[in-house]
Amino acid sequence: MQMKELERKAILKQARLSLEIESKAVSDILDYLDEDSFVKAVEALSTCPKIITCASGSSGIAAKKFAHSLCCIERNAQFLSPAEAIHGGMGCMKKGDAVVMVSRGGKTAELLPIIDVCNKKEVILIGVTENLNSPLAKSSQIVVPMKIERESDGLNVMATASFVVTIAIFDALLAALMEVTDYTLEQFALIHPGGAVGSRLNK
Repeated sequence: MQMKELERKAILKQARLSLEIESKAVSDILDYLDEDSFVKAVEALSTCPKIITCASGSSGIAAKKFAHSLCCIERNAQFLSPAEAIHGGMGCMKKGDAVVMVSRGGKTAELLPIIDVCNKKEVILIGVTENLNSPLAKSSQIVVPMKIERESDGLNVMATASFVVTIAIFDALLAALMEVTDYTLEQFALIHPGGAVGSRLNK
C-alpha cells in the first residue's frame, strides 16, 4: 500500500510538471513573437494560390493538421511528406505558392533538398524554427521563430512541448487568416456537414 501511494505521488508529480512546462511554453510565445514576420506570413498565406506544409516526425503531424485546418477555411492546402517530396512530389510546387516548413533545429536532413528546390522554384518559403542560423532560417523568405526551454518528458527528448508550441503557432496563423479573409460560419457549415458540428451548423 505504501509503495502504491509513492507511485501515485510520482505519477501526479510528473504529470503536473509536464502540464506546467507545456503551459509555459505556449504562453512564452507571446513574449518572443516576431510580429512583423507573423504578419508577413499571414499576408502570404492569405494571397498565394496554394499552401504546402512539410515537416518530418512529430512536426510533420503538426504540419499535416495545419494543412487540414487551412482546407477547413477554404485555403488551397496540402501536406507534402518529405519522403514523397524527393520522389517527384515537389511537382506540386509552383512559383508564387507558399511552403510552410517546420524544423526545430532547422537542419533536418530530409528537408535540405526540399529547401533547395523551393528556392529554385521561387516559392515563398515560410520557416518555423528555433535555430535562426540554420539552413531553413537562412533560406526562408519569412521566418516564424519558436523557442523551447525543454521538452516536458522526464528525459527531455520527446517532442512534447515543442509539438504543442508548433500547434499553437499554427492555430494563431489560422485565427489570423480567418480574420483577414472574412471567413464566415456559413462557409464552414457548407463544407462541414459531418459530425456533431455539422449537425449543429446545418439545422
